[in-house]
Amino acid sequence: MRSGILRMTRTLPKMLEQQLADYDFGARRPKLLVTCSDIPTGFIDILRQKCEVTVCSGAELTEILRSVPGAEGILWLTTDRLDAETLNAAGPQLKVVSTMTSGMDYVDAEVFAKRGVALGHTPNVVNDPVADIAIGLMLAAARRFHEGRQKIATGQWEMRPQWLLGQDVPGSTVGIVGFGGIGQTILKRLKGFDIARCLYTGRNQKVEGDLAGAAYVDLPTLLKESDFIFIACPLTGETSKMFNRETLAMMKSTSVLVNVARGGVVDQPALVEALKNGTIFAAGLDVMTPEPLDPNDPLMNLPNCGKNFVQKEIITFRSGNYFHPYFIVIVPHLGTATKQSLLDMFSIAARNVLSVLSGGQLVAPYKK
Repeated sequence: MRSGILRMTRTLPKMLEQQLADYDFGARRPKLLVTCSDIPTGFIDILRQKCEVTVCSGAELTEILRSVPGAEGILWLTTDRLDAETLNAAGPQLKVVSTMTSGMDYVDAEVFAKRGVALGHTPNVVNDPVADIAIGLMLAAARRFHEGRQKIATGQWEMRPQWLLGQDVPGSTVGIVGFGGIGQTILKRLKGFDIARCLYTGRNQKVEGDLAGAAYVDLPTLLKESDFIFIACPLTGETSKMFNRETLAMMKSTSVLVNVARGGVVDQPALVEALKNGTIFAAGLDVMTPEPLDPNDPLMNLPNCGKNFVQKEIITFRSGNYFHPYFIVIVPHLGTATKQSLLDMFSIAARNVLSVLSGGQLVAPYKK
């Protein structure tokens, strides 16, 4: 879960109050655990009208395990591992757990299925904010925003035609790895940039891709032909370290890699090597491994990422000589960090839990 405090000052939407009011428990007040206090207080107040609510002060797994015994429902607001340990600690009365994320790589879904505990999450509502971050990272990395600011800060602003040249988006070929809701929304955003074509890859061809004019290809083809590559797939055993030394070497030396999926999809040491060697032009990362990232991680020690900035370094690319101080832009997993996204995600998570506890079905069930 992201660190830091986010407080909502605006009134909780009336629609949400009405939605939660629909769940009727009669005189019964089911026990509900909320695993983190860093949410709008209005949400907690509404939940307390329906349930006996326990709120963990932080998001530490040890505190969660101490607080969970007897809970019938859990709002899981952390990305700590969610598995049999928590279910065992809760007890056999546990009926439902909902996360407040779309990705579920930290959840052992099989143990939920075996025990008959309903498992919900919050897909789709994250599509817009994550796609926005993806486009921002693309532009920042391709046009060297961070490096430009460092040049100003260190008094290295140069007035010459070939200074800080970046990559063009119009007329480019874009590849999207994972064409679910986020991948499709990224393509919608890109329509305004006059790209030449879009390639995508995933488990299978999708009608949404056909309707959007995107071409379904295998991963090697996408890597070799794309100028910009967006990673928007779930982290699974199949996709873990999908971007490694071998696959990164297939990319164009002028290409830009953007990851808004999970850090584990990329072999980070291989990415550092690819940036240092000029194997690819740049990278924009909203996710990494681990999170939070150690300030001394090799990613943070690349020259234009921070303290070890180097004024000039010439790298020979396959396509010629470029002025290349390892272009990389990193942000701390901000993909869903907007006020409306938080409201939407918590609303769905709360409705997931209250619906099941009142005898109904999950609003947004997790389907592996």
